[in-house]
Amino acid sequence: MDTSSRKLEERDDRNSAGQHGLARFEVTGLDADRNLICSLARRLAEPGAESAALRKAITAVIDTKPPASDNRPSKRGGILAALRSSPLVGAGLDLTKIRHSGRTIDL
Repeated sequence: MDTSSRKLEERDDRNSAGQHGLARFEVTGLDADRNLICSLARRLAEPGAESAALRKAITAVIDTKPPASDNRPSKRGGILAALRSSPLVGAGLDLTKIRHSGRTIDL
């Protein structure tokens, strides 16, 4: 199959899937998880109560807050909140920069 006919076939497949409410997308993950993610996508694409229950269960697991050991900021202003919760807050550190004109050099 040459390149142009392959592109036409892919376009037709995407148009047909789009009419059924499906979308094609690419994800990045571990190679070991390839089969798991593909089978999960297939199951979620099926109509019915089973896929709805699966979707609900996965959403419940993913939407939970990250563990306390995860220090990555998850929302806007997270870095500022982390700095404010630092043990050095209120330690009385003077962090002002000393400004001077420089040193004199004899040439």
